[in-house]
Amino acid sequence: MYRFKLAIDKLDLHTVRVSTTTNRVHLWEAYQEQLFTEVYSFDYIVSFTEFPCPGQVACSSHDEPVSEVKAEVCSFLQQLPAQGDITILRSTLISGCFSHGFSTRTGGISSISTLFSLNLFCSSKRRDPRTLVDENIRRLALKAGFYPRPLHPVKVDHGSDVWAMGKEEEPQDYDGIVTNQSGVVIAAPGADCMPLLFTDPVSRVIGAAHAGWKGTLLGVAMATVNTMVMKFGSRVRDIVVAIGPSVGVCCFTLNREHAAKFYSVHPDCVSGMAETRPHVNIRLATRILLERGGVLPEHIHDDTVMDRPSVTLCTSCHPEAFFSHVRDGPNFGTQLGFLWMEETRTTDGTLSDCMLDN
Repeated sequence: MYRFKLAIDKLDLHTVRVSTTTNRVHLWEAYQEQLFTEVYSFDYIVSFTEFPCPGQVACSSHDEPVSEVKAEVCSFLQQLPAQGDITILRSTLISGCFSHGFSTRTGGISSISTLFSLNLFCSSKRRDPRTLVDENIRRLALKAGFYPRPLHPVKVDHGSDVWAMGKEEEPQDYDGIVTNQSGVVIAAPGADCMPLLFTDPVSRVIGAAHAGWKGTLLGVAMATVNTMVMKFGSRVRDIVVAIGPSVGVCCFTLNREHAAKFYSVHPDCVSGMAETRPHVNIRLATRILLERGGVLPEHIHDDTVMDRPSVTLCTSCHPEAFFSHVRDGPNFGTQLGFLWMEETRTTDGTLSDCMLDN
């Protein structure tokens, strides 16, 4: 089944017609659920009912229970060789009392060129199924050190809603997430859009946000900061923000009407305003809005910072390292920015690094 999927992906086919027996339809559907997404259309033709030969037992769901298919597929995917090594970018501005990182595209098992190889997001519009993406996330977690902790990514809506985890019920959609819970891994996706990580080592609060151009204009970055302040008692001057890999002004354009909104934030956010599609700097706009909200300029790590290793590389300019919607089109892969806090005390009862930093 997996080789079959690779074959039709290589041919860019979407429609599959399956001629099978009544006894086997349920198994085909089970494998379909695990290895395919809504991109594919399956048409089942039941040609006959399978009867046993004399002396044989009829095939039934008990021979290969559907409930075992998921475990079988997961086990199979775990045995596939990785395509390259997992590389994680880390901001030297974020205190060592927090564990964090920004993923790159290598080290996973995704096979489609625009998703190759560590795609970390599943969508009904893309060809990577949930089970495959979960295996990529498992491999990232092992490398990054948060396995077997569960990952809590934001539920992207390209808006500015923020969920205060531990303070309120989880909303249906949100582009920011904030918590003061230790051991909880929060994350934000990005493939041109910015994964933003927020840390407060004084009050021990963390946040993650997804910011595309729409979310940037709606103020998702400061909405995340404000949630840290209002829900968890952070002070704005203590908050540190790292802007992860995202599309640079070199590669990102908008129509003049939308670019004008960034020009209103600051003229330096737009290059070539007179052009039909001006170049727009969503990272600079984010920095400006954060500084206006009270975040200290030296507490923001972006591509303007020259004395630290960069974590804000252009995703479109580096196809060997990052996925990019702008470059690759609608069937693009996704990186993650992720972040968590360890417990405040170690197993021997001593204070952790985070407490000592304070």
